Parts: sequence; structure tokens; C-alpha cells
Amino acid sequence: MQDDERCCGTGTCIINAEGVCWCGQKWDGEKMCFPQDENAPNASGAE
Repeated sequence: MQDDERCCGTGTCIINAEGVCWCGQKWDGEKMCFPQDENAPNASGAE
């Protein structure tokens, strides 16, 4: 997978069919990033 455009730059990405790397990052269609925690409190402070 060395030529995979989804590699985050470490050169050690192992990405499954769902686009999730072993390091926890996920392909968002544009770049690798850590997925947002859906249970995290709203960062804007609005409730």
C-alpha cells in the first residue's frame, strides 16, 4: 500500500476497506484525520 494516496505520511499506513487506518485515522474523502467523537460535548458551548 505504499502508493495509497490515503497514507497520512508516516509510510506505515495499513488502511482497511472502510478507510480506517491501524493508527485510528480515517479517510474523510480528502485527507486522513481522526474521526470526531460523536459523544463529545459540543465545542461551541451551545446546548
